[in-house]
Amino acid sequence: MTKIKIVTDSTVDLTEEELKKYEIEMVPLSISINGETFLDRIEITPDEFIHKMKSAEELPKSSQPSAGSFAAKYDELDVQGYDIISIHMTGGMSGTVASAKCGSELSKGNVTVVDSEFISKGLSFQVMEAALMAQNGKSKEEIIDRINKVKKHTKLFVVVDTLENLIKGGRIGKGKALIGSLLNIKPIAALENGVYTPITNVRSRAQAVKFLANAFREDTIGKTIKRIGITHADNFELAMKLKAAIEIISNPLPIDIEFTTPVISTHTGQGAIGFSYYCE
Repeated sequence: MTKIKIVTDSTVDLTEEELKKYEIEMVPLSISINGETFLDRIEITPDEFIHKMKSAEELPKSSQPSAGSFAAKYDELDVQGYDIISIHMTGGMSGTVASAKCGSELSKGNVTVVDSEFISKGLSFQVMEAALMAQNGKSKEEIIDRINKVKKHTKLFVVVDTLENLIKGGRIGKGKALIGSLLNIKPIAALENGVYTPITNVRSRAQAVKFLANAFREDTIGKTIKRIGITHADNFELAMKLKAAIEIISNPLPIDIEFTTPVISTHTGQGAIGFSYYCE
């Protein structure tokens, strides 16, 4: 029986304990800030990054792993007798998937690269499902079929708490940003087909929680909720308020909360939260 190993990247927002427990290999992105470059989650922690980002004059920059880094990981696993399924953050927001595909062409291993079309916990749902199936001896074909179903039934929302990083990143003009700040606007977006898609604006954190809880309630009527995840960029308080609102609907399903990776924080800005779930 062929052994399967699951590879992912550092935007997966899984803990070190989870990566070890489910035998998941992680290839990190890198993040450059204040003239220094760090391997995401390995050489800098999420809270250390937030502290540095507060004082940074320029928006930090993230970089996908090189094709060579992926090839080296794939070759290492090939020598150990594994076939590989490499599942990564959406190609609509990063070149990570393309780099992984180049790495697979350089490698001697039997590698299948998958674009999850998600980030953070949305990505983790596919990675976790694949890892559990691999541990249970399922075939590569069975695993890929299953994660495609998970992808189809996953939703991911992002609430931005400050417009500062959107200004620095050139995504909105300073005039619009000033108006938004004065009105205390909190943009809410979703990942749809792997692309960041604005949905609505609310004017308070409480309204953001209400919007997400209502969307979750309507979307899960008559369905079985499989997994729920909440991530935050230094906003544990808001994450806990959302968790409390969702628990009323989903009780007793466990809800994970994780401080998101620096790569995601640099795009969302401090205070953002992500809300992911999948149901069938």
